[in-house]
Amino acid sequence: MDIFDHIFFGFGVAFQPVNLLFCFTGVLIGTLVGVLPGLGPVAAISLLLPATFHAPPVASIIMLSGIYYGAMYGGSTTSILVNIPGEAASVVTCFDGYQMARRGRAGPALGMAAFASFIAGTLGVIGLAFLAPPLAAIALKFGPPEYFSLMVLGLTVLTFLAGGSMLKSLMMASIGVIIGNVGLDLITAQPRFTFGLSILLDGVGLVPLVMGLFGISEVLLNVEQRLSEREVFKTVLKGLLPTLRDWKESIGPLLRGSILGFFLGILPGGGAVISSFVSYGLEKRLSKHPEEFGKGAIAGVAGPESANNSATAGAFIPLLTLGLPSNAVMAILLGALMIYGMPPGPKLISSHPQLFWGVISSMYIGNIMLLILNLPLIGLWVKILKIPYPILFPLILLFCLIGAYSLNNNPAEIGLMLFFGLLGYLMKKFKYDGAPLVLAMVLGPLMDQSLRQSLLMSGGSGMIFFTRPICLVIFVVIGLILLLSVLPLIGRMRKTMDEMKEV
Repeated sequence: MDIFDHIFFGFGVAFQPVNLLFCFTGVLIGTLVGVLPGLGPVAAISLLLPATFHAPPVASIIMLSGIYYGAMYGGSTTSILVNIPGEAASVVTCFDGYQMARRGRAGPALGMAAFASFIAGTLGVIGLAFLAPPLAAIALKFGPPEYFSLMVLGLTVLTFLAGGSMLKSLMMASIGVIIGNVGLDLITAQPRFTFGLSILLDGVGLVPLVMGLFGISEVLLNVEQRLSEREVFKTVLKGLLPTLRDWKESIGPLLRGSILGFFLGILPGGGAVISSFVSYGLEKRLSKHPEEFGKGAIAGVAGPESANNSATAGAFIPLLTLGLPSNAVMAILLGALMIYGMPPGPKLISSHPQLFWGVISSMYIGNIMLLILNLPLIGLWVKILKIPYPILFPLILLFCLIGAYSLNNNPAEIGLMLFFGLLGYLMKKFKYDGAPLVLAMVLGPLMDQSLRQSLLMSGGSGMIFFTRPICLVIFVVIGLILLLSVLPLIGRMRKTMDEMKEV
């Protein structure tokens, strides 16, 4: 079967009524999540994950994926109308989208954001369909040492790109690895990091951790920030279809953003966020009128919106082919696939083709649904934006409690969720990123298993990681990344010492 036969097979799976329903539900919830500031796809997927455990696995992943890329569509609405990004990747859209709204051009800004998202999302899915199979074929040649090296590289790159302090990100990754290995050892059956607590013998569940870390913490943080005082910019929504001049100014940024976002999305560490910023900077540099950026340039909407949407498709490549999540959302999907008994990796295409090709084909359908949904329902999203947070967030908190308990009917899961909710709140207050923790928590047991298998292969010698060419190259890259992160610290220390000498 060639690639087109596989795609047609995927459409056969995606067009099954239950999968169509779940796809529609996912993109609709994703758009709503993107519209509501302070929630985001990570929190939404965390909250809905328990509800999918009794549904068909393929339909569940289709829905959860739809929430992810659907949130990228919805995030532009709040950025343009409220100057508050509904999702982190939509921050850049605020720069010019809100200024267009203030100049009476909210309609074309919202329309271009929707069309750019649709085109970029479609191009990204095409890239995913063509690049994932050959990469999976290469990955079949990897052994435990290569997988361990790749996981360490993924964690290192994520902590390097997470933003803020590299030291804080490494601390979060270290804590995540420890949390991931809580419970009974698979080989010796000895308890690890349980502190004598029986509730930890089975390990820390992914669902209470992510629901607390992203759901509960968001409730606490947004209640504290009194987001209910926000005001929707009052403007007349007309002319949603961009003019020919708008298309002329946007087509280049749209295509460049699509390509740039797709390849940056493959890299570990917030691809959608980074790609939108890089796209905006690139378009400002290439523009003949850079002074217009920040004052309502439609290219400043088209470029970032296309970049963050194509990045979501790119993020699925390392997850589905290597079993390596590139961000917090992919880490949750990795955990979900393992719970469903479908561990991602190079064998996923051959062992579960209905999942692999069904999810990819559903993204084509989902992008069409999103385009149809977004333009007519913009007025509805504006009304939803006016829901007071004192009403909205108690409902979210209640949903968290029900979801945590219903998973295993275990009250201890509620306690764990509340603990991680408080931890997530403190982390956000003190500028600690949660993504490295979640990624490390999911990869921790896999790293432990790969490390043990590697040492068994070498008779206990760690030199196996330096005698295999792929491992050696990967560890050299890891060393260079760590060196780049340490250089600014060394520079600050020298500057401080020079100042002390002068005193």
